[in-house]
Order: sequence, then structure tokens, then C-alpha cells
Amino acid sequence: MEGTIQRHWEYICNHNKDKTKILGDKNVDPKCEDSDNKFDFSVMSYNILSQDLLEDNSHLYRHCRQPVLHWSFRFPNILKEIKHFDADVLCLQEVQEDHYGAEIRPSLESLGYHCEYKMRTGRKPDGCAICFKHSKFSLLSVNPVEFYRRDVPLLDRDNVGLVLLLQPKLPRAASPVICVANTHLLYNPRRGDIKLTQLAMLLAEISSVAHQKDGSFCPIVMCGDFNSVPGSPLYSFIKEGKLNYEGLAIGKVSGQEQSSRGQRILSIPIWPPNLGISQNCVYEVQQLPKVEKTDGDLTQTELDKTEVLVTAEKLSSNLHHHFSLSSVYSHYFPDTGIPEVTTCHSRSAITVDYIFYSAEKEDVAGQPGAEVALVGGLKLLARLSLLTEQDLWTVNGLPNENNSSDHLPLLAKFRLEL
Repeated sequence: MEGTIQRHWEYICNHNKDKTKILGDKNVDPKCEDSDNKFDFSVMSYNILSQDLLEDNSHLYRHCRQPVLHWSFRFPNILKEIKHFDADVLCLQEVQEDHYGAEIRPSLESLGYHCEYKMRTGRKPDGCAICFKHSKFSLLSVNPVEFYRRDVPLLDRDNVGLVLLLQPKLPRAASPVICVANTHLLYNPRRGDIKLTQLAMLLAEISSVAHQKDGSFCPIVMCGDFNSVPGSPLYSFIKEGKLNYEGLAIGKVSGQEQSSRGQRILSIPIWPPNLGISQNCVYEVQQLPKVEKTDGDLTQTELDKTEVLVTAEKLSSNLHHHFSLSSVYSHYFPDTGIPEVTTCHSRSAITVDYIFYSAEKEDVAGQPGAEVALVGGLKLLARLSLLTEQDLWTVNGLPNENNSSDHLPLLAKFRLEL
């Protein structure tokens, strides 16, 4: 029997911003209790490794003993992990459809989860699921996103996303809402153009789902396997809300591989106008320019000017999105600077899985020592620690006797101030 890997809760209460409180594996930090004016909930993001994909890519699992690769061995382990961590929301990737129908969904429903599933297009075997506890949330809307578009040659891949609008079950009349998104972006390291476009499509859907009557957005949690590493242009775009991709090599977008020799540069714009998504990653209302024949008719020069403006706008190499997103994890161990990893197999050990969330905006204008005023957003209370590549090889990498995917589950506890 191999050793088990120890992961502990790291508490990140705002009482002491500088020092992350690490209290070992206790379930409650005394400073983080629930009360009437807060709603606390936990989220797990987990790529559970579809059995068909495991078998199609057996060269990645040469380090594994054969028995640990069978679904009959893996599924009980995965279920045990899900039960143990008992998250309120699960965002699962690589959920194989036949296993979902026969075992995964019935097992999760028996644990009190409501499950929504979006299968990949093009007869691919797996998809993304979001499951949440009945006792904690009501479902307001289910919004699947297909990244394959027959009318856009660039978008010939079958990846998908899923966006849910959830309402916390609270004893009060006007309860806030939370938008939860889950995706698994294209793997191919050399196709950063497709990855960025898939991300833009997901952000556009989140934008339309999370948009509230007053023009603001409800808090967002965006999980998934983004097939991009920390600090890569795609990752930075999510965190910073902007990306100038002029001159960027197509294979540099996700940072999965170092060399960009012989790679073409991203075209400007990356995706064609008929996708219907703007450079701000929102759905465009397609409007044809109206030129009315009235007294105030535009002169030809003015018409030329507007033409030029439109083209300049269209050819901008700047992408934007409107969310203020933070990553639950910091991706490096503070004491050593060694990278955290979320996936590990024979070929690589890197971070590609993330939980991003709407960070609270702090109003620092308050009096010193006054309670921090929160404008929307979520407070991160705790996260389950990640591991180094070296940690994982002490238990023979992933999957192993106890951890039955080639990815680790990510887990975070959030607080919504009411």
C-alpha cells in the first residue's frame, strides 16, 4: 500500500491579511463562523479523468500499476473523496456520459446533490457537470455553452462549458444570487487562438447570466481545467481583465510549452465578427449602420471617417472582460517558491486547474480599524493546500492507490456578505 498524501486547510480570514493562518486539517477556523448576515459555502473543482481518455492515452500512465487504472477501482475512490470533502458545489470535468448516467449522477443524488451535465459535442465521450446541494441552493437557470461552431472555421473543436445561476437558500425574502461556471478548454498547446476564443465565449455567457438589473454583476465562481499555466497570457487575461495580444505567438498563449519557433502570430482580430462576441467578451447586438436620407445627411467625408473608425475598432488587438477575478490558489509555495501542481502523469506535472472568483472590492476610505466595506464579491475563507511535483512522486504520481485521477481536486470555502 502506498503512502497517502497529506493536504490541509489553509485559512485565509481577512483579520490578518499578511499571515495566512494554517491550522492543519481542522474543519472550522474559530474566526470564520457562520452567522445571520453571511452565507458560507464551499466549491470543489475536479477533473476526474474520463476512462475512455485514460485508455486512449495510456502512454501517460506507464508509471501506474494496472489495477489502479480500472474504472471499477477508480470510481469508488473518487466518490470517497467527494464524500469526504463534502463541498456544497462540485464542478467536475471529464465526466464520461455512460458513467454519469449509470453511476456518477445516481451516487451524487443519493448524497443530496442536484446535478446538471453538458456533454461535449461531436460524439465525444465526456463533458462537464455542476452539482450542488439541494439543502444549500435553488437552481435559477442552466446555460450550456458549445464552443464548436459550424459557421466559424476556427471553432472546430468540441469543448463545452456550463453556467448555472444559483440562489442561496436563506430565511430572508430577497436572497442574492451566485453564478457558477465550469469548463474544460482545448488541450492542444499550439492552438492558443482556439483557447482564447473558447474563453471569450464562456465569459460572454457568464456576462449575460450574471448581469443584474442595476447593471452590476452578481458574484461569480469560475472553475475548470483551462489547459494553461499560471502567468501565461490566457491566465493573465482572466486575472487582469485585459490582454494585448499583438505579436503573440499562437503557442505562447497557454504557456504549456516553451519553444515558439516557427509558430504563427495570433491574427487581429482572433475570431471573426460573425461569432457575435465583442473584444470585451460580451454578446454583440448585431446592428447595421443606419444611414438615413434626411436634411442632416452625412457628407461623403464624414461617412469615410465613420468607416475608418469602425475598422480601427474592429482591428484592435486588445481583449477585455468586466469581472474582477482572483485565483483561489497562489500557484507557488511562499517559503520555497516551488510551483504547486494540479495534475501529474508520466509526461508532466503542472497547474492547469483553477477556481477563480469575484474578489470583493474593498472600500479603503473607511476609518482605520473600521469594518471593511464590501462591494459585491466573495471573501475567500480557506483553501485545501496543493502539492509539489516531488510530493506527488512520493506516492508514485497520479493516479495512484488512493488518488484515482491524474488531477487533484481543488477546494475553496467562500463567504458571501449579505
